[in-house]
Amino acid sequence: MTAENSSSRLAHGVSPVWLVLVGIVSVQFGAGVAKTLFDDVAPTTIVWLRLVTSALVLMLALRPRLRGRSRSDWLVVIGFGLSLALMNWSIYQSFARIPIGLAVTIEFIGPLTLAVAGSRRLLDLAWVGLAGLGVALLGLDGGGMTLAGVAFALLAGVAWAGYILLSARTGRTWAGLDGLAVASAIATALLAPAALVTGGGDLLTPHVLLLGALVGVLSSVVPYSCELVALRRLAPSVFGILMSLEPAAAALAGLVVVGEFLGPAQYVAIACVVVASIGATRSRRPPASALAAA
Repeated sequence: MTAENSSSRLAHGVSPVWLVLVGIVSVQFGAGVAKTLFDDVAPTTIVWLRLVTSALVLMLALRPRLRGRSRSDWLVVIGFGLSLALMNWSIYQSFARIPIGLAVTIEFIGPLTLAVAGSRRLLDLAWVGLAGLGVALLGLDGGGMTLAGVAFALLAGVAWAGYILLSARTGRTWAGLDGLAVASAIATALLAPAALVTGGGDLLTPHVLLLGALVGVLSSVVPYSCELVALRRLAPSVFGILMSLEPAAAALAGLVVVGEFLGPAQYVAIACVVVASIGATRSRRPPASALAAA
């Protein structure tokens, strides 16, 4: 049975809303599993193993056409791969320093800002202001914040915005998910030297390889598959609203998997960012990719 036939059957048997929610939960719980390994394995190594897993699955499943590509095609997909590598590397560096829910909340400022960029409507500015208030509240209660952790989360947000823009450009020249498959392979190659240096002998340990592959499946393979099938029947605006639940899902994953308890003000902060993201999505109706996780 081909991947196309499998996804077609799945599309008719499961609500697309549930598929998106499964993808959201999967990617955040994958982050939780990854964080439990940080005491033994460097975050860079885990990120690389995640990218290796997704790149192998996507390249083998899609077999993208590489011949006959123009220089412009390659420049765009290389930039896409660079943003993918930077986004994943920096958010995992943030996870290693601050709670997952707080890191994703700060990271979400990137795509949210992009969603309302250029708007002169007061309502859109209000959504940005609400999200900014949420971020300002993060450090008021519950602790767990570090300057480095916040900086890495902000860097991840910038890379996420770049990923969104380059994803749109890549989609215009690479069919389906071919561009994502190639970009994942490029991101894997870019992070390989750092992973080999920081990982060393850990990369030869079976349980590290197994858990790294599990993170890759949870954080990349499952979400990509669910989103691909869901978007065939789901309006982009609805998809964007659902993706706005990412910070809340991240906080839940941090609590359940890692035991990260946040303070009341921090939960209010997460709620502010979620509400702002939903509001911006409803008022601006950005493309589905504008609030999608990688």
